[in-house]
Amino acid sequence: MTGVPSGAGRPEHEVTVAREPGLPVGDFLGLAQRVWPGDHAEALVDRALRRTLNVTARRDGVLVGCVRVLTDGYFLGIVTEILVDPDHQRQGIGRRLMEVAWEASPTGWYFGAQPGREGFFERCGFERALTGFARRKPRPAADPGPGEG
Repeated sequence: MTGVPSGAGRPEHEVTVAREPGLPVGDFLGLAQRVWPGDHAEALVDRALRRTLNVTARRDGVLVGCVRVLTDGYFLGIVTEILVDPDHQRQGIGRRLMEVAWEASPTGWYFGAQPGREGFFERCGFERALTGFARRKPRPAADPGPGEG
């Protein structure tokens, strides 16, 4: 676990950044709603969380940031998302999340960046590499059941 200074106006509240394998789905969904609101199927989000390396940032026990890495353990790792609560951005939390996740990951990473966010990743020590492509499918509204996902 590492502490990150909390930034202006919050000197007494340090942020703790650490791996969190048992990240509670409710905590993650609360953060996700603050960053990119949507209708997320809780059971499917829980399943997804169990399949990734999760590094979290908490202030006073409240989840204020998270980075998730999906890795095969040898060839490839992918940053599925990095989320920092809008009220806690620009305080070094995202950078620290990326550092701790990088240290914990057994592989190198490839990932895409949202347009306009490339500079953040370059400041974290990443370089531009592959061109990204996407083909989207609608997310299921509910758990498809045993053996189907």
